[in-house]
Amino acid sequence: MEERSLDKALDIYSALITGQEVSRSNQDTRDMYEEYYSNSAVYDITNRLVKKLNLNIYEYNESIYVTAGEGNRVFGYTNEDMKRQLGLRLNKELYMVYFIMYNALLSFYQDSASYQVKEYVKLEEIMEQVSSYLMSITKDLSVYSMDDLEADSFKTIALLWDELPAVTSDDKDKNRASRASRTGYVKLTFNFLIAQKLFVEVEDRYYPTDRFKALVENYFEEYKGRIYKALGGEVDA
Repeated sequence: MEERSLDKALDIYSALITGQEVSRSNQDTRDMYEEYYSNSAVYDITNRLVKKLNLNIYEYNESIYVTAGEGNRVFGYTNEDMKRQLGLRLNKELYMVYFIMYNALLSFYQDSASYQVKEYVKLEEIMEQVSSYLMSITKDLSVYSMDDLEADSFKTIALLWDELPAVTSDDKDKNRASRASRTGYVKLTFNFLIAQKLFVEVEDRYYPTDRFKALVENYFEEYKGRIYKALGGEVDA
């Protein structure tokens, strides 16, 4: 019995870390989902296994997902990994992407108890939200000295955003991901989120997936203020 439970737990673990959706509605993984919740031994072994590997397991809408725990260098991304993945050169560019991700999250959640009834977002909405948040945080960019800025501060991000055009003058294609414009940065960010199966794009609209909702609803309370601290935020998260 113990060997069978271990085998089933390993099957579930293998499916999760390879990005499969272990769900009651997924014919290929339905048996795994049922085994996870009906067999306490399988449930315990699976959770002990992912905990030992610094992973987090979440449930949403009769599906289970796994995500890397904080500082997990095997299953997660370092800053250097992220820069390579996104084609970025500088830390301030990476922190800009992180800030855009955070604003995408805030489009649907303000806190753990307030999932907004919103189906999708558009690039323009995120651009406006990023501009609004940075303006409220930094107040007056003209008072900042470049000598006083650090790569991971809100001030540096605000100055980078302020220097960017909405779109590039030689390319009016709003769907082009690049570091040359505000729209390009937002598109670059959403391309990454789509690749991670957190959003899907339909006719310039970005819909959050159940994977996104599972991660955010379970992760939000513990980590919602970390980006502000990491970026040197000066306001309450």
